[in-house]
Amino acid sequence: MNGDADGDLTDRLVGKLSLAQKVRLLTGATTWRTAAEPDIGLRQMVCSDGPAGVRGESWDERRTSALLPSASALGALWDEELLTELGTLLAAEAVRKGVDVVLAPTLNLHRSPLGGRHFECFSEDPELAGRTGAALIRGIQAQGVAAAAKHFVANDSETERLTVDVRVSQRVLREVYLAPFERAVEAGVWLVMAGYNSVNGTTMTASRLLGEVLKDEWGFDGVAVSDWAAVRSAQEPGRAALDLAMPGPDSPWARSLADAVTGGRVPERCVDDKVRRLLRLARRVGALGPLPPRRTPAACARGTRALLRRTVAAGCVLVRNSEGVLPLDPAALSTVAVLGAHAATPRLQGGGSAGVHPPGSVTPLDGIRTGLRGRARVVHVPGPSLGLPPAPVEADVCTDPRSGTPGVLVRLLDRHGRELHAEHRLSGRQLEPPVVPGAHTVEISALLRPRCTGEWSFGVGGFGRLSLSLGEQVLLNGDFPCRTDDPAAVHVTPPVHTVRAFLTSRRPVRLTAGRELVAGTGRAVVLAAAPPEEDPEAALAAAAGAARQADAAVVFVGTTEHSETEGHDRTGLSLGGRQDDLVRAVAAANPRTVVVVNSGGPVELPWREQVGALLLAWFPGQEAGGGVCDVLFGRSEPGGRLPTTWPASLADAPVTDTRPAGGRLEYAEGLHIGHRAWLRSGRLPAYWFGHGLGYTTWDYEAVDAPARATAGRAFTVRVGLRNTGRRTGREVVQVYLALPGSAVERPERWFAGYAEVRAEAGGAVTADVVVPARALRYWSEADRAWRTEPGTYRLMVGRSAGDLRWEGPLTVTGGP
Repeated sequence: MNGDADGDLTDRLVGKLSLAQKVRLLTGATTWRTAAEPDIGLRQMVCSDGPAGVRGESWDERRTSALLPSASALGALWDEELLTELGTLLAAEAVRKGVDVVLAPTLNLHRSPLGGRHFECFSEDPELAGRTGAALIRGIQAQGVAAAAKHFVANDSETERLTVDVRVSQRVLREVYLAPFERAVEAGVWLVMAGYNSVNGTTMTASRLLGEVLKDEWGFDGVAVSDWAAVRSAQEPGRAALDLAMPGPDSPWARSLADAVTGGRVPERCVDDKVRRLLRLARRVGALGPLPPRRTPAACARGTRALLRRTVAAGCVLVRNSEGVLPLDPAALSTVAVLGAHAATPRLQGGGSAGVHPPGSVTPLDGIRTGLRGRARVVHVPGPSLGLPPAPVEADVCTDPRSGTPGVLVRLLDRHGRELHAEHRLSGRQLEPPVVPGAHTVEISALLRPRCTGEWSFGVGGFGRLSLSLGEQVLLNGDFPCRTDDPAAVHVTPPVHTVRAFLTSRRPVRLTAGRELVAGTGRAVVLAAAPPEEDPEAALAAAAGAARQADAAVVFVGTTEHSETEGHDRTGLSLGGRQDDLVRAVAAANPRTVVVVNSGGPVELPWREQVGALLLAWFPGQEAGGGVCDVLFGRSEPGGRLPTTWPASLADAPVTDTRPAGGRLEYAEGLHIGHRAWLRSGRLPAYWFGHGLGYTTWDYEAVDAPARATAGRAFTVRVGLRNTGRRTGREVVQVYLALPGSAVERPERWFAGYAEVRAEAGGAVTADVVVPARALRYWSEADRAWRTEPGTYRLMVGRSAGDLRWEGPLTVTGGP
């Protein structure tokens, strides 16, 4: 159907609706569904979190979803074709789960290394973040599933995230923080999500940026949806360009938007425009009228595991490889020591609302054992404990006390303790226990099968009246009121209260947690347990001993859900848990030490020059072990390049502030975040934006760059390269710009574009890097318009922001 006919039909449908019907459509019907309207053939549309996988409408470990590597790992790909494939996979998962809207990608930036949600965002650089997000959007929406670009805008840290007022200049807003969203609109994104935060005094759900910039200037024709529970009033968002308040059925709009219209405070034409946009979205996803069902892309459904394994390897960034320690040759190995707790229990995904339950996972230890089966002996020593609170019990350590099958028993009880409902579950972390009439208490019980005796740690998570018992012994019974309105804290990561108790026998013992249900505090409940911790010195000695006896040692270190998660910014960049001591001990025992870092964002690596090789694996998703193993043993080249500059220490990082003062967070650094800030400061980071090694070497033989460029027009830089190594490899050619003596403030240099190429050993190849016209422009606050400054720019080609191989002049003419 053409645009005019589509618009006429939509107008007729809007004309059939009463004001009450229109307003009802603009608030969710449930937590994850929009409202239906049978009078016009509109069904409900289903939303789901989506950055790392499509969970669906419920937190249920029995309803599994493919788990992708984290967004920071996708940002390290620098590969738009692969990103589009991953978008297609997300769409296939959405179709399988009956989901119409995938709440991804996250286009906020890595402004500070302390950002708690670093793992859910692509990059520190607006150009790379925009290109990465656009490729993912194209893959999702080509299958008739909507993508939602979030969180519009300047929602780059977690401290006071529901109320923080970000203060940022219009130029910085345009050139840095809005830029990835503009790329998303150019890619045709169907939804944009407004964040919780305010910008320059106005909450984003009521911001003029939604109308004046997003819709009017950029021509966005989709739906502007609120982050969940971000709408705080009817009048201001109603007059502004927000279209849909989620979740429902209760919201400020549902209660008073109709009154605001009849009272003349919100024009009805504003409501009509919102409904038109919602109906346009419904038509796009097949929720309006008798349209055929969407078809699951068969290739993605068949190849999910292979695609995810390939993505792990493609996103791994090799930042150090002294004397060619990697790849390890399996034929030359008899014993490999695999060390660190993260080898057997890796962090596969970030914490918070975007979590999913994968159908299974391959740990790094599993992957290495499989890869070396029949060739070499693999010895695993976990090293010192990470010093964490007890984790939720899982089916490998306990059984349902009623059925005897692995897992736990969940019961709903009335206020007299009578059982209303019971079911078998697989985990002690139950975020959405079933709801039954008259339920007063949720109880989780498990028959714990301890593998050792000693002083164990036990925990119960939730809000309100909590209890925890071990057999007949009551360990905890008290009231723990909810003092937060952050939905992630209430519904996803409730606090776990811990106690210690001795187990003198390995006989199974019943562990029971309970919480009373109180309105407004969610219903999440957690039952947790952890065995006694080994003496840390003995654990270090055991790890060093294993390394000393091995041909090679692979150490896995990383962050935890307590240091890197939604809802909290980080307070430091150290690994913690004596992991630095572990690496030093192993490196001293074996010069062929490889360290694999399992984190969503930068961490301090004070021993980095003491190890043979250093590989950043991010949060690698369900196929972690296979993909990392492929890189370690050379089946795949580590394909990643850093999407973010890594500091040597937090003290060196030029931008670290994430804590508001008096409710305000000043973006005082202006244009200078990421590698721009490092260049301005004159300090050297541990690893520059764009850095990454492969398993071959490259010569930059020739650069064919234009001497002149015209404002408003893209230009191409052609770079001739030769693979001078002994195997096929991939190179990412990067272009940077600078303007010495500019009439306006500029970064010392800025990223302008990239191209990736592949060549066989000894082969020559040409990289064509298209530099878009936007790379030359700046936002004039005086003119309230984009301007291109004429002059002689410096055009640079290199491997990273700190490794430039060629430079030449570029004369730019025209304008404004």
